[in-house]
Amino acid sequence: MLGLHGLHTAFRGLPNVEVVALVDANLDQLVRKMEQTQAKRHYKSIESLLEVESPDIVVLSSRHPEDHLEQIRKVVQKGCHIYCEKPVSVLLEEADEIVRLVEATSVKLAMAHPARHDLAFRNMKQLLEAGEIGTPLSAIGRGKCDHRGGGEDLIVLGTHILDLMVFLFGSPESVMARVSVGGRRAALSDKEETVEPVGPALGDEVFASFMFPCGVSGLFESRRGLLKPNQSAPHMGLCVMGTKGTLSLRFDDGGTQPLLISRQTGFPETITDFEQVPVTEGRTVPGAEPLDYRLCSQSDVPRARWFMESNRFAAWDLMQAIEEDRPPLSNIGNARTVVEMIQGIYAAHLSRRTVDFPLACRRHPLVQEPDL
Repeated sequence: MLGLHGLHTAFRGLPNVEVVALVDANLDQLVRKMEQTQAKRHYKSIESLLEVESPDIVVLSSRHPEDHLEQIRKVVQKGCHIYCEKPVSVLLEEADEIVRLVEATSVKLAMAHPARHDLAFRNMKQLLEAGEIGTPLSAIGRGKCDHRGGGEDLIVLGTHILDLMVFLFGSPESVMARVSVGGRRAALSDKEETVEPVGPALGDEVFASFMFPCGVSGLFESRRGLLKPNQSAPHMGLCVMGTKGTLSLRFDDGGTQPLLISRQTGFPETITDFEQVPVTEGRTVPGAEPLDYRLCSQSDVPRARWFMESNRFAAWDLMQAIEEDRPPLSNIGNARTVVEMIQGIYAAHLSRRTVDFPLACRRHPLVQEPDL
């Protein structure tokens, strides 16, 4: 199953890479899919692939997190390295098991959190480390805030924003949170069906405050229905405020949003002057073919070029991680941290207290014990 983010094209054109096969039980537009991946053969299941082929790397591109654990089990048993769509799971217990599976082998698992490889977000990290806005004080991140706003947005798109916070500031120490339904505090009985099969979710509004070890407070917010049709500026993104200025960057899957900086001290309500930060790509993949941007906007490939570019650098980083025997930049450890942050939000909300990491209880707070 292809997951709409172009992962199936990530290794296309890389040096010393042969795409041996595509696995997809859905035969609709199979010719197009084979052309996009440049795969030589097709299989209907991962089991039938692994019976015949011996790939070095397997790309798991399903956007349904419930698919990943069983697929990873099968692939790890064959000693294949993995590039996996996010989120790795919505259940921390499953993420723990995936960590154990990977750590028990020499397998490298890279997660598709593309912002870690995006030029603009990497420049944001470099500016923070260079002290361009002084000492970072707080970060404000939002999900897409569309019809999935709230609990589902937290899982599907908040995953990116929370991972960016970890990328910039490290793993959080604690979280406080409130989840609402119709303007009131959400109860466990308010669990609802999601648009996509992404597991347990709660609330049409989510507000969470994380504390990071560097003293940065990280705020995440998602409200259903804020994003209006044809709205030009997306809600999704991250703003980091420091003692000497502010950095802001939207997470846009439809185009290119600029990295902005204000060198005016103060909080957002006092800031009026932002300027665009010029960003220049200095990374290269030796021997790679030029990216074929004609794929952008085709089915299963975002129209924003930065997705294709980030997927390529993620794939190249995985190949280098295998060769150098190191974790990929976006790895299973980072991915588990994000799952734990999401689960921590619900634990903090339901308990009405600050919750510390790592979570003592690994069971999802929204999953009730079955009656015996």
